[in-house]
Amino acid sequence: MGVRVRIASGGVTDVGRVRANNEDCYKIVEPLNLFVLSDGMGGEAHGEIASAMAVETVVKHCLDAETNPAAQVIGAIQPNWSARTKHLTTAVHLANRAIFKSAEKNPDHHGMGATLTAVWIDGPKLSIAHVGDSRAYLLRSGSLLQLTRDHSLVAEQVRRGILTTAEAEESNMQNVLLRALGAQSVIEVDAEEHTLFPRDVLLPCSDGLTRTVTEPEIAGTLQAETDPGRAAEKLIALANERGGPDNITVVTMRLEKDSKGWFSWLRRGTRKILGSNGSAGGN
Repeated sequence: MGVRVRIASGGVTDVGRVRANNEDCYKIVEPLNLFVLSDGMGGEAHGEIASAMAVETVVKHCLDAETNPAAQVIGAIQPNWSARTKHLTTAVHLANRAIFKSAEKNPDHHGMGATLTAVWIDGPKLSIAHVGDSRAYLLRSGSLLQLTRDHSLVAEQVRRGILTTAEAEESNMQNVLLRALGAQSVIEVDAEEHTLFPRDVLLPCSDGLTRTVTEPEIAGTLQAETDPGRAAEKLIALANERGGPDNITVVTMRLEKDSKGWFSWLRRGTRKILGSNGSAGGN
C-alpha cells in the first residue's frame, strides 16, 4: 500500500505593482486534487477572459471525466498514460479550442491567448499537462526541479546553445512564446507523469514569479515556511519587492504523512486572492 500522505495546499494571485489588470487565473479543486493555473495574454480584459476560459474548461472536463469514464479523449495520447493524464491532456486541448474559437468569432478578442499548467494528483501519481511559460516545480530533499519546459523563444535558444541562461534572463524577448493556448486551432500539449513521495512540495506558478525571484530563493522560501498559503504569500511579496512588473500567481502543495489514507484532504492551507481571478475549494 505504501506510505499514506495528505495534501495541504494554498494559492495566491496578485496584480503586481505595474499592471492595471490581473490576467492570471487559478483554481484549486479539492475533491479532485486538481490544481490549474493560467496566465492570459491579449491586453485590456482579453487576457483575463482567456485565462478564465482556460481554467474553467480544464476544470469542467476533469469533473465530467470523473463521473463519465467514457468522456472523449483527444490529442496525442500515450497508451501507457493513466486515465487522469489522458483526460487532463484532453482538457487542455479543449481549452485551446475554446479560446481559439472565441477569438475567431469575436474580433475584440483577436490575439488573446493563455498559458496553462495543470496538476492532477491521484494517490502517489502526479499528472501534469502544460502549454506556455507558466511553470511547475517539485521540491524534494532540498532540491528544486522544474518539471515543465518553457515554450518561449529565449528558452528554446538556451536549449540550442544560442543563449546562456544569464543572457536569456536579460533578453527583451522573454515575452515571446512559441506555444500558447488560442494561437492556433490545434496545439501541442506537453504531458507527463511522476511518482510522489511524502514531504514533496509542488509549486505551479506564473512567470511573474520566476522572472523576479530566483530558484534558490523559491526553494529557500518553501523550506523555511511549511504552511502552503503563507509560503505562497511570501513568494508573492518577494516578487513585489523586486518591482512586481507582472501579475504573480503561486500555488503550493505540501505532501505530509498521514495514517488515514492516500492523499486525503485533511488540512487546508491559507488561500488568499490579492488581485483577482483566483479560487479554491470545490467545483
